[in-house]
Amino acid sequence: MTPTVMLAPDKFKGTLTAAQVVDALRRGIAQTAPQLQVLSCPIADGGDGTVDAAIAAGFTARTTTVTGPTGRPHAARWALQDDVAVLELAGTVGLHALPGEELAPHSASTRGLGELMRAAVVSGARTLLVGLGGSASTDAGAGLLQGLGAQLRSTDGAEIGPGLRGLEALATAEIGPALAVLDQVTVIAANDVTNPLLGAEGAAAVYGPQKGIAPAQIGTVDATLTAAARVLDPMGAHRDLPGAGAAGGTGFGLFLLGAVQRSGADAVFELVGVDELLADADAVVTGEGKLDAQTLQGKGPAEVARRARRRGLPVAAVAGTVTLDAQELGEAGIDRAWDLTSRAGSTQRALADGEELLVEVCRELSTWLLEQTGSVSATGG
Repeated sequence: MTPTVMLAPDKFKGTLTAAQVVDALRRGIAQTAPQLQVLSCPIADGGDGTVDAAIAAGFTARTTTVTGPTGRPHAARWALQDDVAVLELAGTVGLHALPGEELAPHSASTRGLGELMRAAVVSGARTLLVGLGGSASTDAGAGLLQGLGAQLRSTDGAEIGPGLRGLEALATAEIGPALAVLDQVTVIAANDVTNPLLGAEGAAAVYGPQKGIAPAQIGTVDATLTAAARVLDPMGAHRDLPGAGAAGGTGFGLFLLGAVQRSGADAVFELVGVDELLADADAVVTGEGKLDAQTLQGKGPAEVARRARRRGLPVAAVAGTVTLDAQELGEAGIDRAWDLTSRAGSTQRALADGEELLVEVCRELSTWLLEQTGSVSATGG
Protein backbone atom coordinates (compact mmCIF):
# COMPACT_ATOMS: atom_id res chain seq x y z
CA MET A 1 0.00 0.00 0.00
CA THR A 2 1.35 3.45 -0.96
CA PRO A 3 2.24 5.51 2.13
CA THR A 4 0.45 8.85 2.25
CA VAL A 5 1.78 12.11 3.67
CA MET A 6 -0.47 15.05 4.51
CA LEU A 7 1.07 18.51 4.06
CA ALA A 8 -0.74 20.95 6.35
CA PRO A 9 1.40 24.04 7.00
CA ASP A 10 0.28 27.56 7.81
CA LYS A 11 1.80 30.57 6.01
CA PHE A 12 5.37 31.71 6.59
CA LYS A 13 4.27 35.22 7.51
CA GLY A 14 5.63 37.92 5.25
CA THR A 15 7.34 35.52 2.85
CA LEU A 16 5.29 32.52 1.70
CA THR A 17 1.62 31.66 1.67
CA ALA A 18 0.59 28.28 3.03
CA ALA A 19 -0.12 27.16 -0.54
CA GLN A 20 3.41 28.14 -1.60
CA VAL A 21 4.86 26.16 1.31
CA VAL A 22 2.83 23.14 0.28
CA ASP A 23 3.96 23.50 -3.33
CA ALA A 24 7.65 23.65 -2.37
CA LEU A 25 7.32 20.60 -0.10
CA ARG A 26 5.48 18.67 -2.81
CA ARG A 27 8.28 19.37 -5.27
CA GLY A 28 10.94 18.37 -2.77
CA ILE A 29 9.20 15.12 -1.86
CA ALA A 30 8.61 14.27 -5.53
CA GLN A 31 12.34 14.62 -6.16
CA THR A 32 13.50 12.60 -3.15
CA ALA A 33 10.69 10.16 -2.37
CA PRO A 34 8.39 9.82 -5.39
CA GLN A 35 6.87 6.70 -3.88
CA LEU A 36 5.07 8.83 -1.27
CA GLN A 37 1.53 9.92 -2.04
CA VAL A 38 0.91 13.54 -0.97
CA LEU A 39 -2.29 15.18 0.29
CA SER A 40 -2.22 18.99 0.16
CA CYS A 41 -4.00 20.98 2.87
CA PRO A 42 -2.82 24.59 3.42
CA ILE A 43 -4.23 25.78 6.74
CA ALA A 44 -4.98 29.00 8.61
CA ASP A 45 -6.36 29.88 12.03
CA GLY A 46 -8.63 32.83 11.29
CA GLY A 47 -5.93 35.41 10.53
CA ASP A 48 -4.41 36.35 7.21
CA GLY A 49 -4.31 33.32 4.97
CA THR A 50 -7.83 32.19 5.89
CA VAL A 51 -9.25 33.09 2.47
CA ASP A 52 -6.27 31.45 0.75
CA ALA A 53 -6.91 28.23 2.69
CA ALA A 54 -10.55 28.23 1.60
CA ILE A 55 -9.59 28.77 -2.04
CA ALA A 56 -7.04 25.95 -1.86
CA ALA A 57 -9.86 23.74 -0.55
CA GLY A 58 -12.00 24.45 -3.60
CA PHE A 59 -13.83 27.67 -2.79
CA THR A 60 -14.15 30.21 -5.60
CA ALA A 61 -12.08 33.38 -5.24
CA ARG A 62 -14.02 36.65 -5.32
CA THR A 63 -12.88 40.27 -5.15
CA THR A 64 -15.00 43.22 -4.01
CA THR A 65 -13.95 46.85 -3.72
CA VAL A 66 -14.73 48.19 -0.25
CA THR A 67 -13.66 51.03 2.03
CA GLY A 68 -10.13 50.27 3.23
CA PRO A 69 -9.04 50.84 6.83
CA THR A 70 -8.11 54.48 6.20
CA GLY A 71 -10.99 55.30 3.84
CA ARG A 72 -9.39 54.61 0.47
CA PRO A 73 -11.04 52.11 -1.89
CA HIS A 74 -9.56 48.66 -1.37
CA ALA A 75 -9.94 45.43 -3.38
CA ALA A 76 -10.78 42.76 -0.81
CA ARG A 77 -10.49 39.05 -1.61
CA TRP A 78 -12.97 36.57 -0.22
CA ALA A 79 -14.16 33.07 -1.06
CA LEU A 80 -17.52 31.48 -1.81
CA GLN A 81 -18.76 27.92 -2.13
CA ASP A 82 -22.48 27.24 -2.42
CA ASP A 83 -23.95 29.50 0.28
CA VAL A 84 -20.85 29.68 2.50
CA ALA A 85 -18.58 32.73 2.31
CA VAL A 86 -15.15 33.10 3.91
CA LEU A 87 -14.10 36.64 4.74
CA GLU A 88 -10.88 37.88 6.28
CA LEU A 89 -10.51 41.04 8.33
CA ALA A 90 -6.72 41.11 7.83
CA GLY A 91 -6.83 41.50 4.07
CA THR A 92 -9.89 43.75 4.10
CA VAL A 93 -9.39 46.37 6.82
CA GLY A 94 -6.43 44.94 8.75
CA LEU A 95 -2.78 45.78 9.15
CA HIS A 96 -1.93 44.33 5.73
CA ALA A 97 -4.53 46.57 4.09
CA LEU A 98 -3.07 49.80 5.49
CA PRO A 99 -1.50 51.98 2.78
CA GLY A 100 2.23 51.39 3.14
CA GLU A 101 1.33 49.41 6.29
CA GLU A 102 1.53 52.74 8.15
CA LEU A 103 -0.35 52.47 11.43
CA ALA A 104 -3.47 54.59 11.92
CA PRO A 105 -4.58 53.76 15.48
CA HIS A 106 -7.14 56.57 15.89
CA SER A 107 -8.65 56.70 12.42
CA ALA A 108 -8.59 53.10 11.11
CA SER A 109 -12.09 51.67 10.70
CA THR A 110 -13.73 48.30 10.11
CA ARG A 111 -16.37 49.74 7.73
CA GLY A 112 -15.03 47.78 4.74
CA LEU A 113 -15.58 44.47 6.52
CA GLY A 114 -19.25 45.31 6.98
CA GLU A 115 -19.46 46.26 3.31
CA LEU A 116 -17.88 42.95 2.38
CA MET A 117 -20.33 41.03 4.55
CA ARG A 118 -23.19 42.81 2.79
CA ALA A 119 -21.70 41.95 -0.63
CA ALA A 120 -21.39 38.29 0.34
CA VAL A 121 -25.04 38.18 1.42
CA VAL A 122 -26.12 39.84 -1.84
CA SER A 123 -24.12 37.13 -3.67
CA GLY A 124 -26.21 34.44 -1.97
CA ALA A 125 -24.16 33.56 1.11
CA ARG A 126 -26.15 32.41 4.11
CA THR A 127 -23.19 31.49 6.30
CA LEU A 128 -20.38 34.00 6.79
CA LEU A 129 -17.13 32.78 8.33
CA VAL A 130 -15.26 35.92 9.36
CA GLY A 131 -11.58 35.52 10.30
CA LEU A 132 -10.69 38.25 12.81
CA GLY A 133 -6.88 38.19 12.99
CA GLY A 134 -4.59 41.05 11.99
CA SER A 135 -6.76 44.01 12.95
CA ALA A 136 -5.58 47.61 12.38
CA SER A 137 -8.34 49.38 14.31
CA THR A 138 -9.90 49.71 17.75
CA ASP A 139 -13.39 50.88 16.85
CA ALA A 140 -15.47 48.24 18.69
CA GLY A 141 -16.84 47.13 15.33
CA ALA A 142 -18.62 50.45 14.83
CA GLY A 143 -17.36 50.79 11.27
CA LEU A 144 -18.50 47.26 10.49
CA LEU A 145 -21.98 48.10 11.77
CA GLN A 146 -22.03 51.23 9.59
CA GLY A 147 -20.90 49.23 6.57
CA LEU A 148 -23.95 47.02 7.05
CA GLY A 149 -26.29 50.01 7.30
CA ALA A 150 -26.45 50.74 11.04
CA GLN A 151 -27.05 54.40 11.92
CA LEU A 152 -24.49 55.60 14.44
CA ARG A 153 -24.90 59.30 15.14
CA SER A 154 -23.44 62.11 17.21
CA THR A 155 -25.47 64.52 19.34
CA ASP A 156 -26.11 66.75 16.30
CA GLY A 157 -27.57 63.82 14.34
CA ALA A 158 -24.64 63.44 11.94
CA GLU A 159 -23.12 60.07 11.15
CA ILE A 160 -20.01 59.56 13.24
CA GLY A 161 -16.65 59.48 11.50
CA PRO A 162 -14.28 56.52 11.25
CA GLY A 163 -12.24 54.86 13.95
CA LEU A 164 -11.69 55.86 17.52
CA ARG A 165 -12.05 59.54 16.76
CA GLY A 166 -15.51 58.93 15.38
CA LEU A 167 -16.42 56.67 18.29
CA GLU A 168 -15.71 59.52 20.71
CA ALA A 169 -18.75 61.35 19.28
CA LEU A 170 -21.20 58.41 19.42
CA ALA A 171 -24.50 59.41 21.04
CA THR A 172 -27.19 57.19 19.47
CA ALA A 173 -27.25 53.88 17.63
CA GLU A 174 -29.81 52.12 15.49
CA ILE A 175 -28.47 48.73 14.42
CA GLY A 176 -31.77 47.43 13.05
CA PRO A 177 -30.76 48.02 9.41
CA ALA A 178 -27.62 45.91 9.90
CA LEU A 179 -29.62 43.14 11.53
CA ALA A 180 -32.03 43.20 8.58
CA VAL A 181 -29.17 42.61 6.11
CA LEU A 182 -28.18 39.52 8.11
CA ASP A 183 -31.68 38.14 8.54
CA GLN A 184 -31.52 34.32 8.17
CA VAL A 185 -27.72 34.53 7.90
CA THR A 186 -25.35 32.68 10.25
CA VAL A 187 -22.25 34.69 11.18
CA ILE A 188 -19.22 32.92 12.68
CA ALA A 189 -16.48 34.99 14.30
CA ALA A 190 -13.37 32.85 13.81
CA ASN A 191 -10.58 33.62 16.28
CA ASP A 192 -8.96 32.32 19.43
CA VAL A 193 -9.07 35.53 21.47
CA THR A 194 -10.97 35.35 24.77
CA ASN A 195 -10.51 38.97 25.89
CA PRO A 196 -13.55 41.06 26.82
CA LEU A 197 -14.04 44.48 25.23
CA LEU A 198 -13.07 46.57 28.26
CA GLY A 199 -10.63 46.76 31.15
CA ALA A 200 -7.16 45.48 31.88
CA GLU A 201 -7.66 42.46 29.61
CA GLY A 202 -9.65 44.35 27.01
CA ALA A 203 -9.11 45.43 23.43
CA ALA A 204 -7.26 48.65 24.17
CA ALA A 205 -5.02 47.43 26.98
CA VAL A 206 -3.92 44.17 25.38
CA TYR A 207 -3.94 44.84 21.65
CA GLY A 208 -3.89 48.63 21.34
CA PRO A 209 -0.09 49.01 21.46
CA GLN A 210 0.48 46.75 18.44
CA LYS A 211 -1.83 49.04 16.46
CA GLY A 212 0.06 52.17 17.48
CA ILE A 213 -1.85 53.31 20.56
CA ALA A 214 0.66 54.82 23.00
CA PRO A 215 0.70 53.35 26.52
CA ALA A 216 -0.29 56.72 27.97
CA GLN A 217 -3.42 56.71 25.78
CA ILE A 218 -4.73 53.30 26.81
CA GLY A 219 -6.90 54.63 29.64
CA THR A 220 -8.49 57.27 27.42
CA VAL A 221 -9.16 54.75 24.66
CA ASP A 222 -10.71 52.31 27.12
CA ALA A 223 -12.95 55.11 28.41
CA THR A 224 -14.06 55.82 24.81
CA LEU A 225 -14.88 52.12 24.31
CA THR A 226 -16.75 52.06 27.63
CA ALA A 227 -18.91 55.01 26.65
CA ALA A 228 -19.57 53.53 23.21
CA ALA A 229 -20.55 50.19 24.75
CA ARG A 230 -23.18 51.96 26.87
CA VAL A 231 -24.78 53.24 23.67
CA LEU A 232 -24.39 50.10 21.56
CA ASP A 233 -25.04 47.55 24.33
CA PRO A 234 -27.14 49.35 26.99
CA MET A 235 -28.01 46.11 28.79
CA GLY A 236 -24.34 45.08 28.97
CA ALA A 237 -25.11 41.70 27.42
CA HIS A 238 -22.14 41.49 25.04
CA ARG A 239 -19.19 43.61 26.13
CA ASP A 240 -17.92 41.16 28.74
CA LEU A 241 -18.25 38.04 26.60
CA PRO A 242 -15.04 36.15 25.82
CA GLY A 243 -13.92 37.33 22.40
CA ALA A 244 -15.69 40.71 22.52
CA GLY A 245 -12.24 42.33 22.54
CA ALA A 246 -11.05 40.46 19.46
CA ALA A 247 -9.78 42.61 16.58
CA GLY A 248 -10.10 45.91 18.41
CA GLY A 249 -13.62 45.09 19.53
CA THR A 250 -14.82 43.76 16.17
CA GLY A 251 -15.86 40.66 18.08
CA PHE A 252 -18.16 42.87 20.15
CA GLY A 253 -19.68 44.37 17.00
CA LEU A 254 -20.31 40.92 15.58
CA PHE A 255 -21.86 39.71 18.84
CA LEU A 256 -24.34 42.62 18.62
CA LEU A 257 -25.39 41.11 15.28
CA GLY A 258 -25.90 37.63 16.71
CA ALA A 259 -22.58 36.10 15.67
CA VAL A 260 -21.21 33.01 17.39
CA GLN A 261 -17.53 32.69 18.15
CA ARG A 262 -15.53 29.61 17.21
CA SER A 263 -11.86 28.76 17.48
CA GLY A 264 -10.26 30.05 14.30
CA ALA A 265 -8.35 26.82 13.78
CA ASP A 266 -11.43 24.66 14.41
CA ALA A 267 -13.59 26.67 12.03
CA VAL A 268 -11.06 26.72 9.21
CA PHE A 269 -10.07 23.08 9.69
CA GLU A 270 -13.70 22.03 9.38
CA LEU A 271 -14.00 24.14 6.26
CA VAL A 272 -10.98 22.63 4.49
CA GLY A 273 -11.56 19.05 5.69
CA VAL A 274 -8.50 18.52 7.89
CA ASP A 275 -9.95 15.56 9.79
CA GLU A 276 -11.07 13.79 6.61
CA LEU A 277 -7.56 14.10 5.16
CA LEU A 278 -5.95 12.97 8.41
CA ALA A 279 -8.04 9.80 8.20
CA ASP A 280 -6.23 8.93 4.95
CA ALA A 281 -2.72 9.93 6.09
CA ASP A 282 0.18 7.85 7.42
CA ALA A 283 2.28 10.87 8.43
CA VAL A 284 1.84 14.64 8.65
CA VAL A 285 4.00 17.67 7.92
CA THR A 286 2.97 21.04 9.35
CA GLY A 287 4.74 24.30 10.14
CA GLU A 288 4.73 28.10 9.97
CA GLY A 289 7.13 31.02 9.87
CA LYS A 290 8.10 30.69 13.53
CA LEU A 291 7.51 27.74 15.83
CA ASP A 292 7.60 29.35 19.25
CA ALA A 293 5.64 29.68 22.48
CA GLN A 294 2.76 31.36 20.63
CA THR A 295 2.43 28.27 18.42
CA LEU A 296 1.43 26.30 21.49
CA GLN A 297 -1.46 28.68 22.26
CA GLY A 298 -3.92 27.07 19.85
CA LYS A 299 -2.31 28.17 16.59
CA GLY A 300 -2.79 26.11 13.44
CA PRO A 301 0.32 23.87 13.49
CA ALA A 302 -0.21 22.93 17.14
CA GLU A 303 -3.82 22.01 16.38
CA VAL A 304 -2.75 19.90 13.39
CA ALA A 305 -0.24 18.10 15.60
CA ARG A 306 -2.80 17.55 18.35
CA ARG A 307 -5.28 15.98 15.95
CA ALA A 308 -2.60 13.87 14.30
CA ARG A 309 -1.33 12.62 17.64
CA ARG A 310 -4.86 11.58 18.57
CA ARG A 311 -4.73 9.30 15.52
CA GLY A 312 -1.25 8.02 16.37
CA LEU A 313 0.37 9.66 13.33
CA PRO A 314 4.00 10.82 13.23
CA VAL A 315 4.31 14.58 12.78
CA ALA A 316 7.14 16.66 11.33
CA ALA A 317 7.32 20.44 11.18
CA VAL A 318 9.19 22.93 9.02
CA ALA A 319 9.60 26.57 10.01
CA GLY A 320 11.62 29.65 9.25
CA THR A 321 12.72 29.65 12.89
CA VAL A 322 12.24 27.15 15.71
CA THR A 323 12.61 28.38 19.29
CA LEU A 324 10.91 25.40 20.97
CA ASP A 325 13.17 22.72 22.39
CA ALA A 326 12.76 19.01 21.75
CA GLN A 327 10.66 18.48 24.88
CA GLU A 328 8.30 21.34 24.03
CA LEU A 329 7.93 20.08 20.48
CA GLY A 330 7.25 16.58 21.74
CA GLU A 331 4.62 17.77 24.19
CA ALA A 332 2.94 19.58 21.29
CA GLY A 333 2.85 16.34 19.30
CA ILE A 334 5.69 17.25 16.92
CA ASP A 335 8.26 14.48 16.57
CA ARG A 336 10.84 16.30 14.44
CA ALA A 337 11.35 19.89 13.26
CA TRP A 338 13.49 21.54 10.59
CA ASP A 339 14.64 25.15 10.92
CA LEU A 340 15.29 27.06 7.67
CA THR A 341 17.28 29.84 9.34
CA SER A 342 19.86 27.40 10.71
CA ARG A 343 20.15 25.75 7.30
CA ALA A 344 20.41 29.10 5.49
CA GLY A 345 23.04 30.51 7.81
CA SER A 346 21.17 33.81 8.15
CA THR A 347 17.67 35.16 8.62
CA GLN A 348 18.05 37.20 5.44
CA ARG A 349 18.68 34.15 3.27
CA ALA A 350 15.94 32.17 4.99
CA LEU A 351 13.48 34.93 4.10
CA ALA A 352 14.75 35.42 0.57
CA ASP A 353 15.16 31.76 -0.43
CA GLY A 354 12.38 30.08 1.53
CA GLU A 355 11.02 27.94 -1.30
CA GLU A 356 14.46 26.73 -2.34
CA LEU A 357 15.29 25.86 1.26
CA LEU A 358 12.03 23.97 1.73
CA VAL A 359 12.81 21.84 -1.33
CA GLU A 360 16.30 21.24 0.07
CA VAL A 361 14.93 20.24 3.50
CA CYS A 362 13.00 17.47 1.81
CA ARG A 363 16.21 15.50 1.30
CA GLU A 364 16.18 14.82 5.04
CA LEU A 365 12.44 15.14 5.58
CA SER A 366 11.64 12.52 2.94
CA THR A 367 14.02 10.03 4.52
CA TRP A 368 12.37 10.60 7.89
CA LEU A 369 8.89 10.19 6.39
CA LEU A 370 9.85 6.95 4.69
CA GLU A 371 11.27 5.61 7.95
CA GLN A 372 8.12 6.61 9.85
CA THR A 373 5.83 4.98 7.31
CA GLY A 374 7.91 1.79 7.12
CA SER A 375 8.85 2.33 3.47
CA VAL A 376 12.08 1.74 1.60
CA SER A 377 14.87 4.32 1.55
CA ALA A 378 14.42 7.54 -0.36
CA THR A 379 15.75 7.82 -3.87
CA GLY A 380 17.75 10.70 -5.24
CA GLY A 381 19.57 13.58 -3.34
